[in-house]
Amino acid sequence: MAEKKTGMARFQTWFLYFWMYAALGWVYEVLLEVVVYRWGFSNRGFLFGPYLPVYGFGALLILACLRPLSRKPLHVGKVNVMPVIVFVAVVALTTVVELITSYLLEWTTGGWLWDYTRYSIQWQGRICLSASLRFGIGGMVILYGLQPLLEKGMVRLGEKRRQVVFAVLFVLFVLDCVSRALR
Repeated sequence: MAEKKTGMARFQTWFLYFWMYAALGWVYEVLLEVVVYRWGFSNRGFLFGPYLPVYGFGALLILACLRPLSRKPLHVGKVNVMPVIVFVAVVALTTVVELITSYLLEWTTGGWLWDYTRYSIQWQGRICLSASLRFGIGGMVILYGLQPLLEKGMVRLGEKRRQVVFAVLFVLFVLDCVSRALR
């Protein structure tokens, strides 16, 4: 029997999705930095904790905007082309999120945390085709792979444990944001 969720239960669930994707984004960035580029470790975010909110917000936008579309087939002949359409939409959405985030960070902190000027197809060092395509792949992994697993995990977690995990992570996140604001 499906559990009927209150507004607060939905908020808790979506916050936990946000946090999971923000933490996975941090892991992705650190792996790129340490393993691929071999620059060594540094905290990739502007907050203290091991999460990057831009990945969390991006994932939630992908889920909210594109999940319904990803579930509808669109055939050209016998081939379902909807995944291609969804991929292009994820690339566009995540590119806009990254661009807006760069401006918000510049406005609030005086700069942004990445520089794509060394990439051949880029704009003002804020966005680049290579990163946008990787975000597109990541969005597809979220829509078709990770999100169904997270939803099953939320059900297994149960309401009481979800509330406890939410409370702990929410308090830590708020304290981290307040600490950042006071710096």
